[in-house]
This record gives sequence, C-alpha cells and structure tokens, in this order.
Amino acid sequence: MLRDNIGVYTNPQHDIYITEAEPTTLTPGIGEVIVHVRATGICGSDIHFQKHGRIGPTMVVREEHILGHESAGVVVAVHESVTSLVVGDRVAVEPGVPCYKCETCLRGHYNGCHKVQFKSTPPVPGLLRRYVNHPAEWCHKIGEMSFERGALLEPLSVALAGIEIAGLRLGDPVVILGAGPIGIVSALCARAAGAEPVVVTDIRENRLNFIKSVVPSVRTVRIEPHQNAEKIAQRIIASADGIKPRVALECTGVESSISAAIHSLQFRGVCLCIGVGAATQSIPFMISSVNEIDLRFQYRYANQWPRAIRIMNGGLVEGIEKIITQRFGLEDGVKAFETAADPTSDNVKVVILDESLE
Repeated sequence: MLRDNIGVYTNPQHDIYITEAEPTTLTPGIGEVIVHVRATGICGSDIHFQKHGRIGPTMVVREEHILGHESAGVVVAVHESVTSLVVGDRVAVEPGVPCYKCETCLRGHYNGCHKVQFKSTPPVPGLLRRYVNHPAEWCHKIGEMSFERGALLEPLSVALAGIEIAGLRLGDPVVILGAGPIGIVSALCARAAGAEPVVVTDIRENRLNFIKSVVPSVRTVRIEPHQNAEKIAQRIIASADGIKPRVALECTGVESSISAAIHSLQFRGVCLCIGVGAATQSIPFMISSVNEIDLRFQYRYANQWPRAIRIMNGGLVEGIEKIITQRFGLEDGVKAFETAADPTSDNVKVVILDESLE
C-alpha cells in the first residue's frame, strides 16, 4: 500500500519545508508511470531557487514550489498505455520533458525547447517527493544500479554533454575551473575520454584535496580570492608543465574564472562555460580575438542518459559515488538543505533518500 505523498518545498519567502505533494490520487495518466523516488541529489540550482528565489530573468519562484531534479527510484504504477516499463522496474528520471514539435526538438536539441517542462525549474514542480508521475519515455531503466548512483546520472549527463560540446579529444590538455560536483564529475569524464594533463582550479583547498581523492591523477591549483586572471592562467600552465590547455571546462560561472580560462588557452582553444553566473559579464576580448578562442556555452543536456548509464555500468567513472558526502531521509529534507547550503561545510553532494516500504 502506498504511503502519503510528501515533498520538499520552497516559496517566494525563501522558506524550506515539507508538506503534502501531488499527485494525491496516485493515478498515472496516459503514457505515464508513477515512480517512488528513492534517491535525490541536491543541486546548486535547488539551493539557488530556495535562497535567492530565481535563476536569471525567467526562472522565478512565484508560488509554493517543489525542488529537486536528480532522482532515481522504482516504478509503482503503470498506465495501461505504457509497454516499456512494468511495476518494479528501477529507473532514473530524466527531468526535462520537451514538446517534441518545435524545430529545436526536431533537430535533436531538446534541451533548448522553449516549452520544456523541466522538473524543479519554476513553475514546474520538482522530483523531491515520495511519488511522482512522469512520462515513461523519460524514465530510464537502471537495472541493479543503486538508487544513489542512479541519482548521479543527472550530473553525469551534464558532464558528458560538456565533453561532447567542447569536442574533447584523446590526449587533449584540459583545465577544469571549479571543483564542485560538476567539476569533479567533469574531471572523471575528461580522464575517461583520455585528456592529459587535467588541471583543476578552486579557491578551496579542501575541495582540491577531495578531487584528488576521486581522480588521483589530476593536478590542482588553489586560486586566491581576487587574484589577477593572467596570473591564474600562468599558474594553470605551470601546473601542466608549461603546456597550454586546448580545452577549458568552466564550472563556476564566475567572471574572473572565465577570464583566467581564456588567458590560459592555446591558440584556437575552446572555453566551454558550464557554470551559471551573472546575467552580464565582461570577457578579455582582444586575447580571445588574437588567439581565435572558441567561447562556447552549455544549457543542460540532450541525448546523454543512455550513454551515462553505459558509462556508469562500464566502470569508466568509478568512484563517482564518493561525491555523496551526506545522506538524509525524506522527512529530514529541511536539515538536508540547511546542510547542503552551509558554506562552511565540507559537503560536496547531499542526497535525500526515502527507504519507506510499499
């Protein structure tokens, strides 16, 4: 028997609380299944929505809002129209549901669909609840993979999209700016793709020490606050034994970090901006011009989840689960968010689990 559905909410007043969540009838619609969400990672965007109420000019918390979009669980109900899944299947939930009709979708770039219903991006409620209705085609079977690793498929898909967009090749020297969860997973993917050397920067020594425990072969550069971008670039190059990176994966969104990435790159290098930052920023124009720097940007991902599952199961990102540093039950979701949002904490990824039995 299914239990009461509860979810982790925020609102325009920036509260964080747990209360009853939809669906209350627990009946799947046409093409849908109901998933008992067993593991959900807290993303930086979740914290941003709760603390600041918005990301950019359009993604704004205007009412009660369920957070969370990094989830895996088990199917507990299936609409009769669904043939791809059955009750008991373990799945990871791809949170974005595009329209399938616009030109962007038809070209395969569904991450750019203007009508996408992306769970946790206001006004679309997120996945941090006990049960959720979701289209079956956006629920990916994970077999015997743990629910925690299934929840990590979402940040892994972000990193895989970054590797693809940047055009990273075997033997490319790479710098990754920012040793947060996406930076760490990007380092794992860059190493799996054959990048060498891999340099990682961050302002926190503990994060750099942590990433070396996950990807021992990376080289690290600790950035001093307000350090000159050109000086940071020199240190990146020195850390790579004088080799300028061909690819920079910028995972912070911080203007000075993007500038340092551009200054560090070799002629015709690629700077991919993955991190979310200020709406308007300045870049070093002339150094980009004379070095033909290719400045690229990434918005979420498309067509990555099946690859992510294969890569996870194939052991190519072994150790990825180390980024989970704290676990809380669903009923302790408020404490989980307080822990994840604490800037003095050493936590990397906080995961909320629901072990309730049906």
